[in-house]
Amino acid sequence: MTVEQNVLQQHSQKHQQTLLNQLREVTGTTDVQLLQQALQVSNGDLAEAVAFLTEKNAKVPQQDEATYYQTTQVGNDRYISVGSQADTNVIDLTGDDKDDLQRAIALSLEESSRAFRETGITDEEQAISRVLEASIAENKASLKRTHTEVWSDSPNPHDRKRMENCPVGLKNVGNTCWFSAVIQSLFNLLEFQRLVLYYSPPARVQDLPRNQKEHRNLPFMQELRNLFSLMVGSKRKYVDPSRAVEILKDAFKSSESQQQDVSEFTHKLLDWLEDAFQMKAEEDREGEKPKNPMVELFYGRFQAVGVLEGKKFENTEMFGQYPLQVNGFKDLHECLEAAMIEGEIESLHSSAENSAKSGQEHWFTELPPVLTFELSRFEFNQALGRPEKIHNKLEFPSMLYMDRYMDRNREITRIKREEIRRLKEQLTLLQQRLERYLSYGSGPKRFPLADVLQYAMEFASSKPVCTSPLEDIDTSAPPGGTTGQLLPALSTAEQGPSCTLPEGLSPAPTQAPSTQQRVPIHKPFTQSRLPPDLPMHPAPRHITEEELRVLEGCLHRWRSEVENDTHDLQGSISRIHRTIELMYSDKSMMQVPFRLHAVLVHEGQANAGHYWAYIYDPHQQRWMKYNDISVTKSSWEELVRDSFGGYRNASAYCLMYINDKKPFLIEEEFDKETGQMLSGLDKLPSDLKAYVKEDNGLFDKEIEEWDTLQARKAQQEKLALAAATAAAETTTSPQPMSTEPSPPDSWGPQQDPEYMEQPSPTDDSKHLQEDTERAISKAAAEKQEERSPEGLLTAAMMTPNMQGIIMSIGKARSVFEKLGPEAAFFKAIKVEYTRLLRFAQEDTAPENDYRLQHVIVYFIHNQAPKKILERTLLMQFADRNLSFDERCKSIMKVARAKLDLVKPEEVNMEEYEMWHQDYRNFRETTIFLMIGLELFQKKCFVEALMYLIYSYQYNRELLVKGLYRGHNDELIGHYRRECLLKLNENAAGMFESGEEPEVCNGLSIMNELVVPCIPLLLVHDTEKDLLAVEDMRNRWCSYLGQEMEPNLQEKLTDFLPKLLDCSTEIKSFHDPPKLPTYSTLELVERYGRVMASLSWVPADGR
Repeated sequence: MTVEQNVLQQHSQKHQQTLLNQLREVTGTTDVQLLQQALQVSNGDLAEAVAFLTEKNAKVPQQDEATYYQTTQVGNDRYISVGSQADTNVIDLTGDDKDDLQRAIALSLEESSRAFRETGITDEEQAISRVLEASIAENKASLKRTHTEVWSDSPNPHDRKRMENCPVGLKNVGNTCWFSAVIQSLFNLLEFQRLVLYYSPPARVQDLPRNQKEHRNLPFMQELRNLFSLMVGSKRKYVDPSRAVEILKDAFKSSESQQQDVSEFTHKLLDWLEDAFQMKAEEDREGEKPKNPMVELFYGRFQAVGVLEGKKFENTEMFGQYPLQVNGFKDLHECLEAAMIEGEIESLHSSAENSAKSGQEHWFTELPPVLTFELSRFEFNQALGRPEKIHNKLEFPSMLYMDRYMDRNREITRIKREEIRRLKEQLTLLQQRLERYLSYGSGPKRFPLADVLQYAMEFASSKPVCTSPLEDIDTSAPPGGTTGQLLPALSTAEQGPSCTLPEGLSPAPTQAPSTQQRVPIHKPFTQSRLPPDLPMHPAPRHITEEELRVLEGCLHRWRSEVENDTHDLQGSISRIHRTIELMYSDKSMMQVPFRLHAVLVHEGQANAGHYWAYIYDPHQQRWMKYNDISVTKSSWEELVRDSFGGYRNASAYCLMYINDKKPFLIEEEFDKETGQMLSGLDKLPSDLKAYVKEDNGLFDKEIEEWDTLQARKAQQEKLALAAATAAAETTTSPQPMSTEPSPPDSWGPQQDPEYMEQPSPTDDSKHLQEDTERAISKAAAEKQEERSPEGLLTAAMMTPNMQGIIMSIGKARSVFEKLGPEAAFFKAIKVEYTRLLRFAQEDTAPENDYRLQHVIVYFIHNQAPKKILERTLLMQFADRNLSFDERCKSIMKVARAKLDLVKPEEVNMEEYEMWHQDYRNFRETTIFLMIGLELFQKKCFVEALMYLIYSYQYNRELLVKGLYRGHNDELIGHYRRECLLKLNENAAGMFESGEEPEVCNGLSIMNELVVPCIPLLLVHDTEKDLLAVEDMRNRWCSYLGQEMEPNLQEKLTDFLPKLLDCSTEIKSFHDPPKLPTYSTLELVERYGRVMASLSWVPADGR
């Protein structure tokens, strides 16, 4: 056999073994012959093979032990599933023995309790999960994403620009988060990255591929090279992997709406890469056996040692991704131990050739530099005929020592395993003994023995009573009667020394010569609590001092003995646990370290969910979270929460470890001449460098075109504003105060103008009030007669700004009369600034927000530059509406003259316009919030949602610039969250009605309003928002266990995957509502009214 034939045969066997592994994992079938038959019938199509096995499993009986171990022969599958063992706790319930039934109930309760302690998941939750998965799978054909909710790029390219040294994300182009998670994990293996980037196709196939495999694999390799090069040197925050994904999807022969099985995808990816490198290796070889870098990087070997029907055997087999069962194990080492040993291991070490027992062990002879474990968290439920996800908790270490599984350590490992087995037997015995102390009794309810003895001691020590509990109750009286029973009064002599009345009960005074007395009756159904004259707990009626002394002595001694025994047992159990934990901690068993490189996480159920990856950055020494386009810093604690399982429905499904003694896997490349580390485009070969430069040029051009467009828009708006200003001056209309936005600049610390340093006196208050009222009424009357019949000028004169200006001019009256208008101007502007500064320093309630009344207060809060404040004040004093009397008109002229003297270089007009645009945005956000809260209080939740959503989004944009740029985000977030919960509740109620119009209306609310907003709650990962999402999902999942009409079941199954989609990609939804125009007074009044009526306000009151 030639080398080529040998390689082809090995590859064919490996591909068949991969398919067998996937079939076994999906269907739970362990019969290799049956699996091979399914593959033959389906011609290698996994979907058809699963369908064949699903039908076959109902007919094929269990195979015998000899058939089960057929895998030990050469050429069969290298992964063998763990055989099931008989349940030793089976109880026969077919007889009439009641003790058997009682034991069965107790055993069931114990198992349920133990399962909950181990996994944190109750049987009910597991059952709901299974029903959910089965229901979704039943209507698989109808599970299609609505393409109206397509994720779209931000139109502003600056939002898509890569931060310096930040990793590049991958765009989800339609249920491809699985692709992103796997590719990012491989890309961050720098040795793998170099192999892909510097791959060159064989020379003989550059012109025309000679077969289908080359026709498929070589284009994929080129697209993967292009994708990797962009991930290295792109200026974009994230890149589009569509071309590579499309080639893969064609190979899967599946619809675009179906999320691929990640295990299958990873196998396919590595197979294609191996094939591509194999072609290159065969071309480059010179009479030697070709070396495939993919095989050397990802494939290892193990020795299978076993006994089949008394005959020993050994084979060496190759493995890639090593599958591990999760169910029934608590950590990764337990999974590995179970995977390495199968059958009755005692027969492996016995010398009896005629033993009928069978078993085998796996020992690694060669581990790959990149060791990948597939965690089988999906199993096939034979009863339901559907796959379901295993949510059990499984711990794994950040550093994994593989010495105990190596062939060279076979003998010492066997000794240690035997010692661990012996210790676990002791541990089981000790735990059983401890359980007898902690769960004492023969019935279903059991208690700690120490507590039982303590209760007995408390009972014996209680104050004894001389009567029966029923002696003071008239049992013959009619229910609810009020007549008490007459009891004979007991004399002191009759009571005796050991007979006393119950605690709290004293003899009643005699009412007549009769010896009868009335005792209150306890009426259990009409009284809310026990009467005070009844004893609080039972007590012995007859006990002597001697009996009590002896009994107390015994109980004290017994309790002390029980506590000592319990403490000793617990100490012994802890020591054995510690001994087992340290069994492999000696240096000789810590020579093969593998460090955790990546964890691939799945959140969701068997048929729907979201994937992401945690990848360790050894240079920054921190974990990073790769979630499609989002790449963020993370931590080991976050990884543990999301990956171990048992917490919500997220858990790891793939672990990637790398050999810690082979640093070349993650080492950066250095320039041979300069010795400096290569980065960016310097890491790329010439062809890819040109490809990335071309793409970066296109992105630079897009940014340039965007900036040009925005500059043109800003110029047009300035011209329009200038024209409007000129028109306003000629028609004596109010002076505009703000302009369009521009990119924000940095600003310096606040410095008060020289004429604003001193506080102003508050003299002439009476004259000032009269002058102000007279001035406003006069101006309103004159202007309304001349040019404003609609009352617009009245509104302008009544604004808080104008009122403050008129009041400050009134305070400067004496200065105006003595020193003239210029001195009065300085006096008035100082008075007004002092007043506004006092407002800015006040700690007010949310309903009294001075920022809405005065733009200057907003500027002071946010430390606007001095020149911005000065010009804004000058513009207010220069308002032509002040020309209603000589004093105001004179001061207005002084202000306008001051404005004319300001040189262009003294005030940055772009910054000035930016500050006023921010204030306009603040007012707009306030209107969104105000209308949303008003609608929420009216229970118009559908109409309120968009106002609250946009108020929250716009407010966050403001708060990025400063704490006081917007409103309290916690308050807006609370009502946004409550509105979504109310809508979810209403929609669920409509669905429960069962009426077709109501059901459609409820699902429409969910699909059009609630579901598109869920990513907004997930993106910031706040605890309250996450709990709200869980509440909404749980409400709808609870319907899966209920009987309903088939059409409702179909609608629910179609809707649930959209609700359970855990992606944080923001979907496009309704445009923001158009806002009405409000005067300042109206806005302040309405906003104050709605804020004062809120039932929930933030703790800080801001």
